[in-house]
Amino acid sequence: MSREPVEARIEGMAHEGRGITHDDQGRPVFVDFALPGERIRYRYTKLRRQRAEATAIEILEPAAERIAPGCEHFGNCGGCALQHLPAEAQIAHKERVLAEQLQRIGGVEPEQWLAPLTGPAWGYRRKARLAVKHVPKKGGVLVGFREKHSPLVAPVEYCPVLDPRVGERMQGLAELVGSLSIPDRIPQIEVACGDKHAALVFRHLAPLTEDDLDRLSDFAEATGLTILRQPGDESTVTPVAPQPAPQLSYALSPYGVEVAFLPTDFTQVNASINMAMVERALEWLQPQSGRRILDLFCGVGNFTLPLAREGATVTGIEGDPRLVERAEENAAANGLHADFAVADLATEEGTRRVAGGFDAVLLDPPRSGAQEVLSAVAGTGARRVVYCSCGPATLARDAGILVAEHGFRLNAAGIMDMFPHTAHVESFAVFDRD
Repeated sequence: MSREPVEARIEGMAHEGRGITHDDQGRPVFVDFALPGERIRYRYTKLRRQRAEATAIEILEPAAERIAPGCEHFGNCGGCALQHLPAEAQIAHKERVLAEQLQRIGGVEPEQWLAPLTGPAWGYRRKARLAVKHVPKKGGVLVGFREKHSPLVAPVEYCPVLDPRVGERMQGLAELVGSLSIPDRIPQIEVACGDKHAALVFRHLAPLTEDDLDRLSDFAEATGLTILRQPGDESTVTPVAPQPAPQLSYALSPYGVEVAFLPTDFTQVNASINMAMVERALEWLQPQSGRRILDLFCGVGNFTLPLAREGATVTGIEGDPRLVERAEENAAANGLHADFAVADLATEEGTRRVAGGFDAVLLDPPRSGAQEVLSAVAGTGARRVVYCSCGPATLARDAGILVAEHGFRLNAAGIMDMFPHTAHVESFAVFDRD
């Protein structure tokens, strides 16, 4: 593979945010950090028969919309892909991705496009997994995200995308791990932030000494962070300091709901967008007394609880029994009634739990989508389905199935900018049938 720089004009942008050009053999080249219309010099990073990958090393003619990244680590750290684009251009790119996927994969187009849900572009990320690596040749312990297209850890002294309670303490975390007796046996730190408290879960592959625990406790006291340790699977997570660990939670204030969760539970990373998403979902679901709503992939009750607060009769189904337990506890703590069940909705046995009559269904599946449960959803008799998606390709596939096989029409769709500065596209869709 040639290491010589190649000059080219960027022709377009791929879904993952890379510029696209073609080499002298007609092969598409996907170039990191390049924008449409730019003349650049790039260097190959991967060469295959049908395609190539590269990184821009010099921008000869920048695009008019190019801006300076907001983070000094952009380009090396793989956490962000689009910081060289202004916010409105990032949104427009994600809207194009959603429209193209819906048309190409699902063969559908919404009757109306919804305004994008947007929020703060910095300090928004409340959940993350930080990579940790002991590298004496680089000065000790590295804490950060993986380098782009690499298993190596990009050291980050400060992360402006993370919740500042953690993002401003990255260097301190590296120094803390470096002071422990087992710096080479801590592979990751899990970040989980609520409205009032923020927690860090240290995964460790060898026992911590009493001195280690004292150092972790001192860090917790100095920063106000909750420190937990995890020697095995999630069941082994225990607090180091303070003890007992304060409860993590977030408020859905318009509905008078407080949602409690554990550091290892799935919750949305962006509190502002999550609130807007819940409000939009409830606008379309129209919860009221006597209305029956089924919440699939319900997690800790993020949608179930406000739906119940608005008077609907709600059933939540989730595959993880620990999350169902949390949802039930949250309902009780908020003085709400909702029915919950454990079922793996990706299996035939699990989809059989989707039974009975409902007026509307909410889907909030993982990135793999909801294909396996769509027939059961159609069988509930629901005339409206609201779908919150974290993968536009699987949303498009499922949209095609709902429309072509189950008599729905795609009433509305739009993006939710859950992850600013990344190419990740979350979206919202509404399906109706007569």
